[in-house]
Amino acid sequence: MAIQMYDLAGSDPNRRFSPFCWRIKLALAHKRLDVETIPWRYADKAALAFANWDRVPVLVDNGQPVVDSWPISVHLETAYPNNPSLFNGNVGLARFYNSWTDSVLNPALARMVVVDILNHLTPGDQPYFRQTREQRLGMKLEAAAADRESRLPTFRQLLEPLRQTLSAQPFLGGDSPLHPDYIVFGSLMWPRCISELRLLDADDPVNMWSERLLERFPVARDTPRYW
Repeated sequence: MAIQMYDLAGSDPNRRFSPFCWRIKLALAHKRLDVETIPWRYADKAALAFANWDRVPVLVDNGQPVVDSWPISVHLETAYPNNPSLFNGNVGLARFYNSWTDSVLNPALARMVVVDILNHLTPGDQPYFRQTREQRLGMKLEAAAADRESRLPTFRQLLEPLRQTLSAQPFLGGDSPLHPDYIVFGSLMWPRCISELRLLDADDPVNMWSERLLERFPVARDTPRYW
């Protein structure tokens, strides 16, 4: 039975932008596992009732649901030990990148793209998205994104630890990409797929690293995106 994954989509079913889903799609490609992605929208929470969960990604492997991106990555590693390893024995490194991305990088990105996301959603999803994100941000979506160009230097400085690492080695995982790469790259696919605002200069080591990953993984390279 093929692996299935419920994957956040916009009004265009081919427009996939969830950072958490992207990290799993790259993990699946790394593990050389085929997957059928099922477009899911915020209004479709009933579609995930079988998994007792209300957000994506949700993976269905041999009929069994696995929820949330970190448990899914661990499941893929343990269920398919003969396929290329996501961690190469260093789960702690991946866990650090997972925590840093969720607590530092993603909140900074959210304010950059929140209006772009709204504009790409179906009319049925827009009220829910506006209400929940304005509660989370404590302000109107338009106010959150109003000064985003002026915040680009601060955002780019946030990436300095990545920049220094990627100036010394081609991937966060070392000579070849591992799950830390997919965690961070998945978050950068978020603006790539949903916003015309280019967050990185072409000669930035972080941008050059992301281009290497795009070239390596057709699932990311060939998806609808702005840059």
